[in-house]
Amino acid sequence: MATSMPAAAQDDSQARIRKLEAEVRALQRKVFPGGDGRYFEPEISGQPAARPSVSTTTSTTAVTDILARLDALETQLQRLTAQYEVGGNAMRLLEERIEALEAANAPAPSPAATTTAPASTSSTSAAQPAATPTPTPSPAATQPSAERVAAVQAIAKPQTDDAADDEYSYGFRLWDAGFFPEAQQQLTLFVERYPSHWRATYGRNLLGRAYLDDGKPNDAAPWFLRNYQADKNAPRAGDSLLYLAEAMIALDDTKRACIALAEFGETYPALAAGRLQSQYERNLGRVTCS
Repeated sequence: MATSMPAAAQDDSQARIRKLEAEVRALQRKVFPGGDGRYFEPEISGQPAARPSVSTTTSTTAVTDILARLDALETQLQRLTAQYEVGGNAMRLLEERIEALEAANAPAPSPAATTTAPASTSSTSAAQPAATPTPTPSPAATQPSAERVAAVQAIAKPQTDDAADDEYSYGFRLWDAGFFPEAQQQLTLFVERYPSHWRATYGRNLLGRAYLDDGKPNDAAPWFLRNYQADKNAPRAGDSLLYLAEAMIALDDTKRACIALAEFGETYPALAAGRLQSQYERNLGRVTCS
């Protein structure tokens, strides 16, 4: 019975933790050194070696110690597994947060894409903030005629002490003469170079009109929206909101056109009944708003 109990304990330990076989066997050899001829020196007389007697109490104690140690190792293994799972979950959450931050820092959409939502349902904002508009480049193959070049060169650029005002005035003269692509280029130069000038609100509004008059409502809408949102009390903010409605009408976006018209009437009642009354009423007649 003293030798059968360690054998049974060994089988049990192998079934529970196979990775601990070497340690269990080492413990067994220490407890029962006579069980393996490699660890027992035979007597010189040649008589069969007598196996050392091992008490049942000693064997039982050794087996109990082995099983207790296996239990402790299993508990530690479970704890390490739990810690690994917690660490893996934390790493996954960190990766998701990094992906979200990278998505938030992604490049802004092009102006043409932002014009699909120029107005919101709220009376406090006509639309979500738009990306900085850029003019649509003209096809490289299209070259102005010599007559057009000469006509543009004939328009004089003002030369005063206010260089910013000169840039705006030159853009206005180009637009007034019907040279819309040239006016777009000149006014873009002005608003980008002098964003804080008192003429900036005039420049952004006129740049939108230069695109709208050129049959490019997609390019016009972001400028009207940007000018309105920059400063709603600026001299041309109300004009830009009304022209934004016209751009939406040109794009067959009745819903947003109605939102812009409603906000114009609510935010600028003096303009709606005064300087811009005829334009406001004309635009109201072009759409059916609920």
